[in-house]
Amino acid sequence: MSTATVKLSEVAEINPRVEARPTLDTLVSFLGMADVDAESGTTTRGKERRYAEVAKGYTQFANRDLLVAKITPCFENGKIAQAELDHPHGTGSTEFHVIRPDRAVLDDRFLLRFLRQPYVRIAGERRMTGSAGQRRVPEAYLADLQIPLIPISEQRQIAQILDNVDALRTKRRKAIALLKDLAQSIFLDMFGDPLSNPMGWDRVQLGDLLLRIDSGKSPQCLDRPAEHDEWGVLKLGAVTQCVYRPEENKALPASIEADPRHEVQAGDLLFTRKNTPELVAASAYVRETRERLLLPDLVFRLVPVETAPVNKIYLHSLLTYPPKRRKVQELASGSAASMPNISKSRLLEFKIELPSLELQEKFAARMNALEGAKLRNLAHLAELDSLFASLQDRAFRGELWGAPAA
Repeated sequence: MSTATVKLSEVAEINPRVEARPTLDTLVSFLGMADVDAESGTTTRGKERRYAEVAKGYTQFANRDLLVAKITPCFENGKIAQAELDHPHGTGSTEFHVIRPDRAVLDDRFLLRFLRQPYVRIAGERRMTGSAGQRRVPEAYLADLQIPLIPISEQRQIAQILDNVDALRTKRRKAIALLKDLAQSIFLDMFGDPLSNPMGWDRVQLGDLLLRIDSGKSPQCLDRPAEHDEWGVLKLGAVTQCVYRPEENKALPASIEADPRHEVQAGDLLFTRKNTPELVAASAYVRETRERLLLPDLVFRLVPVETAPVNKIYLHSLLTYPPKRRKVQELASGSAASMPNISKSRLLEFKIELPSLELQEKFAARMNALEGAKLRNLAHLAELDSLFASLQDRAFRGELWGAPAA
């Protein structure tokens, strides 16, 4: 016997009409698209505005209503959340669909968890209408969604357990972010702000410390991920996001002979020479990597002289310290349309602060300890992500709390 379902429009209002508007002097909460957190499904408390300022030209909603981004790519990215406001009335982006469940039969947290399922976003993307860059999820798609009709007490139980697991995931993400902040705090404590150089470290040209700068190559690839025993090409995002463990990209045809000199190795210090204005001059220190992975031509590998008084982990941290990185980005030439490019010659001339090697190595040891803590947190987060996905899938197929399977 299958779990009964109903259309969402039968148990919720979609884009409800505003029947009781606040007075013009009433304070309301204003939410833009940036106020919705796609990862957690939450919103900020909103910016306080007089209703007279936002009464026209904006989406109107109430505290605890569900907001669904209608426009691409916000919908696909998961900007679906419950409004948690400081005021009963809210207004915001015109790119929100508003959903207000009938709370006598449909728990709002249960509905939020249902809407945040991957399949809902995938199916919604297929139903989008409009031109490229302005495609939107139609209201009719939400209205026709089939919602499991189970007792509201069970809905609340399901929502509570999913909320509990998600809260653990949020705490784990915060711990990982704090470790990143701690790494920067340690850097500043040990070396000071490199731009003002309060400790008076020697400044040397980067080229004085490097044996060479390797350039990668980007041959034409197959349109599929590389298998472990195939040659692949490093994803640029593994560097631009400062990921320490590069991922494989598309596979190379078997007929292409890869040059092992361009293979990414553990211990490499990578640097994006060309990208968008925001992402050029990213750096990553490779701690682990798969075998047979090639360096793309948009990425440099910085190879220090063996006897140079510089530690690669220190150099990576220096190059990714935000104010210092912005100085490196100023080396780039070219327009935003063509992607700014940093030449080897300009990078070699760039001056860096050089503390004693002993101090650099003490810093590297502390970073290695932090990396171990980060790995443990990432592993736990992966376990929680897997548990959450399993519980979410089972919940909406009617396999929790003794409900019959769909």
